[in-house]
Amino acid sequence: MASGEGFLTDEQREVLKIASQNAETPLPSPRLSSSPKSPTSLLSDHQLKEPAGGKAPTCGVGVRHVRRSHSGKFVRVKKDGAGGKGTWGKLLDTDRESHIDRNDPNYDSGEEPYQLVGSTISDPLDEYKKAVVSIIEEYFSTSDVELAASDLKDLGSSEFHPYFIKRLVSIAMDRHDKEKEMASVLLSSLYADVISPNQIRDGFVMLLDAADDLAVDILDAVNILALFVARAVVDEILPPAFLTRAKKTLPESSKGYQVLQTAEKSYLSAPHHAELLERRWGGSIHVTVEEMKKKIADLLREYVESGDTFEACRCIRELGVSFFHHEVVKRALVLAMEIQAAELLMLKLLKEAAEEGLISSSQMVKGFARLAESLDDLALDIPSAKTLFQSIVPKAISEGWLDASFTKSSCEDGEGQSEEKRLRRYKEEVVTIIHEYFLSDDIPELIRSLEDLGLPEFNPIFLKKLVTLALDRKNREKEMASVLLSALHIEIFSTEDIVNGFVMLLESAEDTALDILDASTELALFLARAVIDDVLAPLNLDEIASKLSPNCSGSETIRMARSLITARHAGERLLRCWGGGTGWAVEDAKDKIMKLLEEYESGGVVAEACRCIRDLGMPFFNHEVVKKALVMAMEKKNDRMLDLLQVCFDEGLITINQMSKGFTRVKDGLDDLALDIPNAKDKFSFYMEYAQKKGWLLTSFGSSAMEAPPIAAAS
Repeated sequence: MASGEGFLTDEQREVLKIASQNAETPLPSPRLSSSPKSPTSLLSDHQLKEPAGGKAPTCGVGVRHVRRSHSGKFVRVKKDGAGGKGTWGKLLDTDRESHIDRNDPNYDSGEEPYQLVGSTISDPLDEYKKAVVSIIEEYFSTSDVELAASDLKDLGSSEFHPYFIKRLVSIAMDRHDKEKEMASVLLSSLYADVISPNQIRDGFVMLLDAADDLAVDILDAVNILALFVARAVVDEILPPAFLTRAKKTLPESSKGYQVLQTAEKSYLSAPHHAELLERRWGGSIHVTVEEMKKKIADLLREYVESGDTFEACRCIRELGVSFFHHEVVKRALVLAMEIQAAELLMLKLLKEAAEEGLISSSQMVKGFARLAESLDDLALDIPSAKTLFQSIVPKAISEGWLDASFTKSSCEDGEGQSEEKRLRRYKEEVVTIIHEYFLSDDIPELIRSLEDLGLPEFNPIFLKKLVTLALDRKNREKEMASVLLSALHIEIFSTEDIVNGFVMLLESAEDTALDILDASTELALFLARAVIDDVLAPLNLDEIASKLSPNCSGSETIRMARSLITARHAGERLLRCWGGGTGWAVEDAKDKIMKLLEEYESGGVVAEACRCIRDLGMPFFNHEVVKKALVMAMEKKNDRMLDLLQVCFDEGLITINQMSKGFTRVKDGLDDLALDIPNAKDKFSFYMEYAQKKGWLLTSFGSSAMEAPPIAAAS
């Protein structure tokens, strides 16, 4: 078969060969037109002649590789369609270098190639760390807690607050005791208001992780950091459970683990550790709240006598407690109300202090607000307190030293003290009362303090606070809390108060468990112990359960308490669960009771026997005195024991509940007693009737007591 190439002359074949070899070479310019001497122009000079049939010659190449140019001539193109002379080229043809001419009228700066320019990227955390250092240094210079709190709020970036904790403590660790004390005071002030509890925890975790590095630069870093951790626990900004949980995350060989061990064993386990830790660093700013209040009261009374405003301001400044200036404001206003002649002097002092910037606007408002909250109580001593206060407020606002935000509504809130404010104040007071009780073990003083508060409707809240604080302490405080509940039930708390208090405790059990390990078990022990101590009746557990949602953790706690109560020897085990009222074992207490009763029976004095019972310090265990006295009276056939029980009841030493419980225990053991004392049941009936006539045993006890022996015999 003849090839299409047979139509070409030798010269045309040579030109076609050259054109084919050069067609793949990119043109030197992005412009579409070719040079006159280019191979494509040579090809155009030798156009293929159209045959007579009207078909274009294909030159032995497939038709798809031939394209008509704008001039109507046929040219061979690249196989991938990039074109040749007079064609548009292939789509997205980027094989050729492009040269941008800035002098071209069509020049577009957007076509310039991108050039990456290096720039410094600021890290928000680095910026935060630099800023907090200046806040901390300024605080150490001024001792102004309010300013430090304000600066930290203004800084923003609250998610970085754990780094503030770490930075504050690590800087203070390398300073004097004054700065260490100031750091602890600042942390307590910022807690909850500016820095959340979780952030406080995370900050201390970071410190523990960095303890190995801190030990390189700071001598005795382990001991100092342990003091900070222990102080945070005492100040209640870290839960005691933090130590146990943090230990699990640290290797035992690390300095952080040593810190926690030192804090727990050397500081938090010591007697009176709270007082010791609060005074550990002393410092120029560290005095107790009561001491500071006394200093403020003294300087204000001196000012009333001297009238020297400049000297009074100097004394206030030297106190060095700018965060406590609200107490100055409050006490100055109270003095102005108590001593009419001192009113102008006090208002002058407050105005001067505000204008000098000695007392900040927020402290001034806080002082007025505190007084407004206590106006009802103040009116008992100063009948005109409300009227005087209402006259002082507008005067202070008009003179510009009290912020206008403290308006008439604030005064009205003070007059008709809201339930919320009363509750907040009550909680603050009872926390102090409970802490004092844990230190002094003085139940009568605590009862007097509660009676002075005069808010019996909040008794359930006291119970909740008492048990919650005890859960965070050692067994000694837990035992003290149980003993106190027994005493309060006798004196001022109703069973309804106790029930409602435990309901509140169990409703918040899940939250409590976040801070206190094994909280559910501890609460079950408190509940079971309350039943054993006759503070609650077993039926009260059903009442408490009915007030809780069925699937809450509190319901499980009640089931656990029931199991504890129904266990064998439950009474002795639960009385011993935290070491007993004074740390004795139950058997020791029983021996002491037996000895004092034997001494009384052999000719002792009633008053001395009562004193011995009182000295036992176990009012919740007095039912044992009743039981042993009745059994001894049966054995010795000597009714003198009844005289002792009568005197104990008359003096309030043994309550009617403990009497009933003692009689019940004797009744339950009558069958065994009858083996040694044949007329035990008759004797018991006689003692029971005698006690009912004298009023120290409930009349309702009679029917159940009389029915019990036959039932026992039948069984």
